[in-house]
Amino acid sequence: MKAKQLAELGSKLHSDKSSLNSLWQEVANNFYPERADFTTTRYLGEDFAANLTTSYPITCRRDLGNQFSTMLRPNSRPWFHPKRKFEEKVTTDIEVRQVLEYFEKTMRKAMYDPPALFNRSTKEADHDFAAFGQLCMSIELNRQGNGMLYRTWHLRDLAWKENADGQLGFIARKWKPDMMTLAQTFGKDKLDSEWQRRLDKEPFSTGQVMHIVCDAEMYDENPQGRPRWSIYWDMDHNKILEENPIFGRHYIIPRWSVVGGQYGYSPAVVAALPDARLIQAMSFTMLEVGEKAANPPVIATKDSVRSDIAVFAGGITWVDKEYDERLGDALRPINQDFSGARYGVDMIGDTRSMIHRAFFLDTLTIPERTAEMTAYEVGQRVQEYIRNALPIFEPMETEYNSALCDETFHMMKRNGAFGSPLDWPKSMQEMDVDFQFESPLHDLIDQEKSNLWSQAQAQLAESIALDPTTAFVVDAKVALRDSLEGMGVPAIWLNSEDEVDRAVEINAQQQQQAEMLDRMKQGSEVASNLSE
Repeated sequence: MKAKQLAELGSKLHSDKSSLNSLWQEVANNFYPERADFTTTRYLGEDFAANLTTSYPITCRRDLGNQFSTMLRPNSRPWFHPKRKFEEKVTTDIEVRQVLEYFEKTMRKAMYDPPALFNRSTKEADHDFAAFGQLCMSIELNRQGNGMLYRTWHLRDLAWKENADGQLGFIARKWKPDMMTLAQTFGKDKLDSEWQRRLDKEPFSTGQVMHIVCDAEMYDENPQGRPRWSIYWDMDHNKILEENPIFGRHYIIPRWSVVGGQYGYSPAVVAALPDARLIQAMSFTMLEVGEKAANPPVIATKDSVRSDIAVFAGGITWVDKEYDERLGDALRPINQDFSGARYGVDMIGDTRSMIHRAFFLDTLTIPERTAEMTAYEVGQRVQEYIRNALPIFEPMETEYNSALCDETFHMMKRNGAFGSPLDWPKSMQEMDVDFQFESPLHDLIDQEKSNLWSQAQAQLAESIALDPTTAFVVDAKVALRDSLEGMGVPAIWLNSEDEVDRAVEINAQQQQQAEMLDRMKQGSEVASNLSE
């Protein structure tokens, strides 16, 4: 397939996606007004939420988006740990673990370097994920090649297609940079002559570019052993701006839930959108009720009022002096019954609770522990919280955090950020790296190991009192190591299994020597006593 055909495919995918953009516009209008420019153009100074009467749906989306970073990527501590791929936990080989911890510290420094824009990009991406069920983030080196660069792109500008394996094998992003940005990115010589003239006369005018990232087999050129192509297509002049075979994915597009297509959706918004429309209508009605109660409509007798009706504080309305008051007041309020207003308040409260539940905010509160609770009750509440929270965060760990860390690691590895692989332990030369994540949720899961170990010790003590041979049932070394790792004890604090075995062997030898010396001492004392 030629580059022109790939660009035509990208244009077709964007055209087919127009109805989805309309849906996302509706979602943004109700939950994420800052992003509500899928089908409309927004201007500086425009009121984002001018069409809304209550902010409750927006705050629920905001709270869920903030929970993602708080629970899964806390800035106050390391939240990811490299490990051997397909291993359930970090390896016990201390030498390997020390190198993996070096990888972790180097990655963390690169990711949280301010010019990398990691915090800004992930914050934006989290709220896209909460509202639309997907996000698009690019992970690349900066223009100087001395640091990472993370950017989140508007879903309006993205279209993609899955390959035969169900992975995203074709991604097309529309881009409208100005001429100066184009010259800085690609160099002036690569620009079309018409763009070069505009660069000199109108440097801030924009051009149409499409960035395509596709599987290598979709493009006819030699990929040089690399699995993908990155192609920048000049849409104004139908020509290639730049084409490069790449190892990485460039874009990561985590999707929360996917059903019957290549685009995902947010289960929270699917459940909350009807209630969001309803609560806006009910809030508008209740505002009208409040206004009519505070400023009721007035009936005026025809031809008796000689001035405008003044309904403001201290206002005076002039009435014809010849009007006969026996016919009734010239001005009188309409009698209205507001007794049903309380039902409206109850309905709004019920709708709020439904939106709150739709965004999983009722299941994300870590259970509190009080002095009256027994250890069993605390354990049961923690288990219930884990069961409710895991289905929410598992997709984010596998689709989002894992892709983010994996792409960052391999980008840094290919560019020598971790030094030469020849300096690594031999067991790591061909090792595939995966990641294990930490969060308050995982802390609770790991703490359960420590709690189990404490309970096991209590039961073991009772069993040994009845039958001393039950002491051999539990492998205390394995249980203790697992419990310490669950508590988050650093690898540098622990000895490796080989070191523990050697220490046990040395201790046994020392005990044997001590026993031998003790027997020799006793023998010499016996001989001395006999000689006497």
